[in-house]
Amino acid sequence: MNVFGPVPSRRLGRSLGINNIPPKICSYACVYCQLGRTLKMQLNRMEFYKFNDIIKEVLNKVAEAKTKKEPIDYLSFVPDGEPTLDANLGKEIDMLKFLGIKIAVISNASLIANSSVRDDLAKADWVSLKVDAVSEEHWRQIDRPHGALKLKDILKGISTFSSMFKGTLVTETMLIKDVNDNQNEIKKIASYLMDINPSIAYIAIPTRPPAEKWVKPAREYSINNAYQMFTEKLDNVEYLLGYEGNAFAFTNNAEDDLLSITSVHPMREDAINEFLLKSNTDAYLIKRLIIEGKLVETEYNGKKFYTRKLSMRN
Repeated sequence: MNVFGPVPSRRLGRSLGINNIPPKICSYACVYCQLGRTLKMQLNRMEFYKFNDIIKEVLNKVAEAKTKKEPIDYLSFVPDGEPTLDANLGKEIDMLKFLGIKIAVISNASLIANSSVRDDLAKADWVSLKVDAVSEEHWRQIDRPHGALKLKDILKGISTFSSMFKGTLVTETMLIKDVNDNQNEIKKIASYLMDINPSIAYIAIPTRPPAEKWVKPAREYSINNAYQMFTEKLDNVEYLLGYEGNAFAFTNNAEDDLLSITSVHPMREDAINEFLLKSNTDAYLIKRLIIEGKLVETEYNGKKFYTRKLSMRN
């Protein structure tokens, strides 16, 4: 478990990430996941980390960020797996509210048919739910769900949650070339989202190295078609195609902060360079971490990225 950042977020400004799930336990094995392949498929909710340990680490990071005058716009549950698998999620949100910082949860929505999951998510200020497909074939191809999951239950659960949630609900649809970027599927997704009426419907493409090497972002014309079809049925549609920027935070220890950030948020080469400069750290740190097997250098769309090597992955 770790708390990382604050890091720049395309949607949340300056976000302090809360990693409440061990790597990489999830209900999906999405082909585009920036964290790599799922190590353990799971649906049952449980306590992965002690509740008090998570709260303590968040409080420490918030204090460090304030000392360094690093602003925090959101406390964001965005872990090494699906955040709603954490049975203590609702309790953690309740206990962190006294800080006066908005709380966000980025979920794949796979467990939202469960009323306890909906109740926990409803405590947050901002919730993002994944809707990559509404057709069974495309859903299984792109999200590769746990075998016991049923798409119709998930879609119904999202609808139920949207009618009860008082905060800001957004959806995210990741478009993969030759998988879910055809006009028929996009039109179906748009029609479904019209009933959900999210505050913003995001159209995304992979911007970091994906779990499967064959994964490619949808073509420009497919992205434009999706935007046009979405806007015919939805009030607010936005792209998530850009790079977040390089405003990563340095709070205390450069190596610890770097490994914490890259465990859930791969950093581009120019961001690494700015981080090193800001923390007054020699560039040899990166070479050493690669040699020690703690950091991995990858390339995607002509850009170098640095990701923490997870202890359970060869």
